[in-house]
Amino acid sequence: MPLKPYACSNCGHWQKYFAPPPDCPVCTDTRNDLPHDGWHFRPAEEVRRMLKGSWRRLERDMVAFSTSPPFGLNGTGWLLLHEDGNVAFEAAPFYTDDMLAEIERLGGIRILASSHVHGYGALWQLQDVFQPEVLAIQKEDLRMTKAFRVTWPYDDALQLRPGLTLHHVGGHYEGQAVLYDEKRRTLFCGDAFKVDQDERGENLAVSTHKAFHKSIPLTPKEVEKYRGVIAPLDFDTVCTPFEYAPGVTTEIALAVLDDAVSGPPGVRHIPMGELRERASA
Repeated sequence: MPLKPYACSNCGHWQKYFAPPPDCPVCTDTRNDLPHDGWHFRPAEEVRRMLKGSWRRLERDMVAFSTSPPFGLNGTGWLLLHEDGNVAFEAAPFYTDDMLAEIERLGGIRILASSHVHGYGALWQLQDVFQPEVLAIQKEDLRMTKAFRVTWPYDDALQLRPGLTLHHVGGHYEGQAVLYDEKRRTLFCGDAFKVDQDERGENLAVSTHKAFHKSIPLTPKEVEKYRGVIAPLDFDTVCTPFEYAPGVTTEIALAVLDDAVSGPPGVRHIPMGELRERASA
């Protein structure tokens, strides 16, 4: 039987399978919740009928792709425009025909990558449609890639092009990586950080965690790994799979990490005012 893509109704994770999959590896992981009413896997045709796509042009030649109503983890797909070929990092839950047409109008996709499984979204769609030269995933996350084919697994770091580098940080997930864009002064941080924002997109607080919903903290060595990678990077904006957060700088990110190891284990959503004071001290 031919393989078909199926999305978990609970978290949105896609798997290509010959029938509805037996379970979802994202939901069965301790960092996530199981569905309350059992497994329900939706084929692509059903998801297509459910969602509407949208996109917005951001500063620094970036485009954010999203869908509504919310589906699964409901992440954002970031498209980085470049004259030598566009880079897509993370992915929206699904790409409607008009979203795909807009990406084609903008020049397609030459390179695909993601931080970890919570940012995968419909990467499989982007690979199937645009046939990028590279799909890069850190080797420890390969077990989650049943919906697409990884063409470039890597160890500690991978330079996609000069000034655009993937760095393995682990922590939240064993294979988690961040993407540092030197030209844009932007860190695509995966779930290394969570930014609480208001309805206008203003940054309210920042946290770091092993598991967000269950408030499981990172270990001191995991925080040390984050810090060792992030400290040398100069950025003034972070993009998680869910938030676009100008104003979260290298100094603020380091202040979050220093707080994480300053007392008993815990997950603290640190107000931006406090972080600015610490960063300037």
